[in-house]
Amino acid sequence: MTPTSCGKDAAALGTPWPFTGREDELELVRRSLSGTRRGLVVTGPAGCGRTRLVTEAVRGADCLRAAGTPRTRSVPFAAFAHLLPENVTLHRAVHLLSGTGTLLVDDAHLLDDASAALVHQLAVHGRTRLLVAATEGEPMPGAVSRLWTGELLPRLSLDPLPREETARLAAAGAGHPLEPLTADRLHRLSAGDLRLLRELLGAVRARGRLTRVPGTGEWAWRGPVPLTPAVRERAAQVLGRTRPEEREALDRLAFAEPLGLDPDGLDLTALERLEAEGLVRADDDGATVRLAHPLHGPVLRAAAGRLRARRLAQPPQASAAALDAETAALTARIEQADVSTASAPVGEWLVAEGAPVPAGYAAPRARYARLRGELRTAAAWAREGLWGDAADPHCRAELALAEEGLTGTPGRACDDPYDAVRLGTPERAAGRLSGVFAAHADALARGDGPALDRVAAELGRRGFLLYAAEAHAQAVRVHRDPRAARTARTRAVALARRCQGARTPALAGLALGELTARQRQIVTLAAAGLSNREIAQRLTLSVRTVGNHLYGAYARLGAGDRGALPRLMQLPKAQPA
Repeated sequence: MTPTSCGKDAAALGTPWPFTGREDELELVRRSLSGTRRGLVVTGPAGCGRTRLVTEAVRGADCLRAAGTPRTRSVPFAAFAHLLPENVTLHRAVHLLSGTGTLLVDDAHLLDDASAALVHQLAVHGRTRLLVAATEGEPMPGAVSRLWTGELLPRLSLDPLPREETARLAAAGAGHPLEPLTADRLHRLSAGDLRLLRELLGAVRARGRLTRVPGTGEWAWRGPVPLTPAVRERAAQVLGRTRPEEREALDRLAFAEPLGLDPDGLDLTALERLEAEGLVRADDDGATVRLAHPLHGPVLRAAAGRLRARRLAQPPQASAAALDAETAALTARIEQADVSTASAPVGEWLVAEGAPVPAGYAAPRARYARLRGELRTAAAWAREGLWGDAADPHCRAELALAEEGLTGTPGRACDDPYDAVRLGTPERAAGRLSGVFAAHADALARGDGPALDRVAAELGRRGFLLYAAEAHAQAVRVHRDPRAARTARTRAVALARRCQGARTPALAGLALGELTARQRQIVTLAAAGLSNREIAQRLTLSVRTVGNHLYGAYARLGAGDRGALPRLMQLPKAQPA
């Protein structure tokens, strides 16, 4: 990589990140606040973006807000002190707030008992639309948990942000597109905690550790994890061990766990204590021990002094043997037509540290990613191999194939029989395929929509996400039942979103078919460069309505913002279901 780096001043780093990701959940929350609906409870683990979601959902709306805090849990009605008079009774508080259009209550797990009872009574009376957010895994007032257990309000439980949405959010926070290996690294380290994601990315930017990837518009992070006060606090459980035998065990795992270190020779009693505290975990066979949180290993390595690191680091031949083992495992999975998620941490560690990656490893890693439909990741692995060996034919071929899938402009002949199926000419593959790929060719040749959907499900189960999306898209065009066609289209779009911007003939025009007539109208104008206000004036709508339609369209199109719309609008119009 070139030494070109990206640094930002403190003021820029302190600005709020734009809302990115969770568009489907955002639409669901907004629907819960419309019409005759009574509201929603949103829960999730700490740092999952719960507050960002509910705040975005009520942006621009007439909404009262309240929030629990740790220090006021013993003060009656503390969360509503700004909305209620002093010495108010529960009955009077309910009377004063009933009929409020929308009431947002954040950090409801921290509410004092009186405030929790007030929220519960408002839900019972049903004259106030409630949006309540709480952290899962924390002690919860009974009056709050009964909102959903008592079926007063529905609950949306948030999962950690998926990898592809984390990548979009990180790119928005960085101000630059991030190369996929960097986005994956941030996703692993943050483990779904968006506050930690922001801390890591902010520190990387502030220290100028983002470097431009030659030949692309992407930026990459290589090198150790920045040990900011917040990062040290997150890893305090391992950095602050006072028993020497426990710290030794943790450090040895930090420097060797990607290599599958056999725990023999370590203090087993210390390991058992660490396991009991949830800091290490043993594999099912009990023969391999690893650190439990993906952040802890990099932090321990970054915190080790040079002499300690030299003593604990594995010799180069150990890395070579481990890379060979990973290459063999990935190749075997490809041969078995199963490219579902596989653990291959050694190469990821080398990339993260900025160490050279052999082309003989990078090419199979790129092929595995490409077959999964992760085309930008495949291109990134191919480049890693080419930086060490610019003439390697396998890495060059994988890079070309990944770029063809991203640009939608094939540069090679259809020399693979399965390519003929993907291009809609299954007769050219007759008798040349086996297994699920032969089933795909047969279903397409017969124009059998249900069979294509079954093939797509099997391809998805095996990890071939792009191929599964294409099979569903082909099913859309041959289904006779309009409902089956809509279902196939929805599944194809959902899978295609996970394929990092793949543009193939089978997917052409697919996403636009997901939009309502009004969304298509607004998206067309937005793609032509009109602002939300200009669109609102032309269609006689409110600016907020235009914004809501665009948010819904972004979710269905897999677009982060309006900048991606012109490219999507150039695709052919989808055939009607």
